[in-house]
Amino acid sequence: MKVLVIGGGGREHTLVWKLSQSRKVDKIFCAPGNAGISELAECLDIKTEDIESLLNFARYEWIDLTVVGPEAPLVMGIVDAFRKEGLRIFGPPASGARLEGSKAFAKDLMLKYGIPTAEYKTFTSYLHAEEYVRLKGAPIVIKADGLAGGKGVFVAESVDEAIDALKKIMKEKLFGDAGRRVVVEQCLKGEEVSFMALTDGKTILPLATSQDYKRIYDNDRGPNTGGMGAYSPAPLITKRLHSEIMLGIMKPLLKGLKREGIDYRGIIYAGLMICNGRPYVLEFNCRFGDPEAQPVLMRLKGDLFDAMKATVDGRLRDVKLSWRKDASVCVVISSKGYPNAYEKGKIIRGLDTLKGRDDLFVFHAGTSLSDGELITSGGRVLGVTASGKNIKDAKDKAYRAIGKIHFDGMHYRKDIGDKALKNS
Repeated sequence: MKVLVIGGGGREHTLVWKLSQSRKVDKIFCAPGNAGISELAECLDIKTEDIESLLNFARYEWIDLTVVGPEAPLVMGIVDAFRKEGLRIFGPPASGARLEGSKAFAKDLMLKYGIPTAEYKTFTSYLHAEEYVRLKGAPIVIKADGLAGGKGVFVAESVDEAIDALKKIMKEKLFGDAGRRVVVEQCLKGEEVSFMALTDGKTILPLATSQDYKRIYDNDRGPNTGGMGAYSPAPLITKRLHSEIMLGIMKPLLKGLKREGIDYRGIIYAGLMICNGRPYVLEFNCRFGDPEAQPVLMRLKGDLFDAMKATVDGRLRDVKLSWRKDASVCVVISSKGYPNAYEKGKIIRGLDTLKGRDDLFVFHAGTSLSDGELITSGGRVLGVTASGKNIKDAKDKAYRAIGKIHFDGMHYRKDIGDKALKNS
């Protein structure tokens, strides 16, 4: 079987790594890929949003399964284009990807189908949004409606901070068209967790639980990023809470999508806030989390290709997933300046000393090759992911491995996994 993975980050390296372990997969292509992915797949010089070229390649190469990593091509309708040509593709159509592509759409859907979430209002007028913020006070959350690479959410602790966020989004166009509309919502206090599940539109199959770290600095300080680390499992999600999430959030969402006429097949990712022991949805995403995919898929025992193919073919009821009892921790190493303007082209040293281990893998995100040297080419550069008998063991292995890696300006958080230790 031939597989095409779309994307070039840490999540896509993880998907390629896991799919390459399937006996049914003979060849993997990745567009555009990165330096790490090139060791496992043939990388293609095709951008993730060039749907026509991707479609032509899939047709020409007789690709058996295309897996979409990032959200942008999903929102643009890549699944619709592939389905129209009778090509098997893992991911929701554009109508389903609106769950992530429009926060206002997702909030309205949650309200309609009784899914617990924060109180909110949406605005296209800056003046009306500012008036509402002054009325409600702080803390308050300001969100750009559209895709903003995980950076379009501002948790404002003061009214001035909230108004500054509104200015950045709506007046300064920090996120372009994604900020033409904003969602202003109640600030929920608690702890965030990630809950991902496979669905073929009829069956919903949860993956192992995980928890990520969005802020750039230790102790959840600094601006939001795409994610600075994650671990699995998440001790915060007890059996009772897991059942409540499935019954009160995931199943009503699936029922709502069906009633809206959306044939959703792929990943549903709920970003949740646990407040006083109850789950509330902060946002929905339509793809694997990054970096949550790294520790979660490191713990998956079975064949990811089989599970994905069954999802696309509407046979998810026949799939059973099993998970290693080990825990896994992923620590992201980023470039100097990230999540704002960051440095590129720094030579990366030390990765050769970490190869060939069953309990550790370094997933590449922003890397490329130049004159035979591995260099940085993105904000998030590497995801050092280790497994161990528990979170502490996995965390210690990951940080020991990081001690052997070097590039100028490298930055990473020192507290990935500490929440799990506190909640254990």
